[in-house]
Amino acid sequence: MEYLALFFTQSGALKYQRYLFSLSIEGKLRPVPRKLSSSCGLAVYFSFTADWRQLLHADLQKLYQINEGEYQLCFSAQE
Repeated sequence: MEYLALFFTQSGALKYQRYLFSLSIEGKLRPVPRKLSSSCGLAVYFSFTADWRQLLHADLQKLYQINEGEYQLCFSAQE
């Protein structure tokens, strides 16, 4: 499955990318799509085949699963 993670800060996006790398998951930093909002403007795209709940992290603002170009919200942190 493909996922898109949004963050409160740019440093949070960088930390999460390093966190994924430590789990041998390639995370790619990209701008947030216009139809989604984000505080920092950076998103991390990645693929993961197991349960996404294993990848929750303190820096996450929102986590979306990408299905055929559509974004399905999986997780949203309380702001």
